[in-house]
Amino acid sequence: MPRMITEGIVLKDKVILDGIKQEAETLLHAGPERWDEATIKLKRYFLTDVLDDFIGTSNRSEAIFIAGTLAELAAEFVLRTNNRWIGSSKWIHRSLVEFDVDYAGAFTEAFDLFYTTNDKSKVIHIVEGILEPHGGRLFAGFSLGKGS
Repeated sequence: MPRMITEGIVLKDKVILDGIKQEAETLLHAGPERWDEATIKLKRYFLTDVLDDFIGTSNRSEAIFIAGTLAELAAEFVLRTNNRWIGSSKWIHRSLVEFDVDYAGAFTEAFDLFYTTNDKSKVIHIVEGILEPHGGRLFAGFSLGKGS
């Protein structure tokens, strides 16, 4: 919403709109609320789970849908752990480009390679690279609903 407000064109000028646009710009530049360690751990777990499903399936139809989920979760993880806004649909790509144009290209290329040739290697590499600075894949010792 803040992006839509800052990029929108005012059709009927009212004094109040300048303040709203300024507030939206401030929100955009500040970035989203930072994820705490518990959230990062939870997101690592789910990203690891989907990555393992992707690696483990030999069913092309399943892999296509798993890859879609993996792309969304991986983009969310890399953007949010770098204090960046996320989006959905076309805004995922736009948010990745805004974060790092070269990284967005490599991310897109990895998934395009999978979709066109069934080669999973670059997707796996991208996702493992996203997880690595935060401790890598997470399964061992992880549980929900129990005290640590």
